[in-house]
Amino acid sequence: MHSDFVPRAGIPARAGAPAPSLTPLAGAPAPVRTLRATPVAHTTGSATALADALRDETRLLESLAAIMRAQRDAVGTDDIDAVDQSVFATHRVLVNLNEARRRRRQLNHLLGEGDDLSVPALEEFFGGTPPADVRVAADALADAGRALQREVEINRRVLRQAIERGDRHVRTLAGAGADASMPRTGGSLLDRRI
Repeated sequence: MHSDFVPRAGIPARAGAPAPSLTPLAGAPAPVRTLRATPVAHTTGSATALADALRDETRLLESLAAIMRAQRDAVGTDDIDAVDQSVFATHRVLVNLNEARRRRRQLNHLLGEGDDLSVPALEEFFGGTPPADVRVAADALADAGRALQREVEINRRVLRQAIERGDRHVRTLAGAGADASMPRTGGSLLDRRI
């Protein structure tokens, strides 16, 4: 028995008994053991799984962009039910998008990377030359993200103007006076010139 270790709880070992658990003496350095996750090699399967995850996210971003367009059309026709449906549809897609991103984070960990392996970092991750299907999927995801960003910006402007026009319309109906500089849009609360 090493002099650096004593039986646990100070109990002496009995003859023929299994060896007790050993604990270090006070002041003795504790052994250091580091566990490292071994990254999976960049196999065809891991690259395919990553490309599939990127394509799933792309599909969901494209769905969100389509919902933004439908929402804008619903605002343009004053269809409150369709606006409500678009809000619920957005929520469902966002839940699915969160799941798809969680899946990609899991793949990133499996590949030995952190949660935040961004689309631009993929090229570096694959040593400067990602597999073709990963590059195409990553480019499509980036394009879908930019397209969604444009749709969201348009919807913000449209909804902001619809709210402003609605406020003015309500003030006019309530007899508070109309803004003479506001062009008449034929009863619609949406400026279709955008």
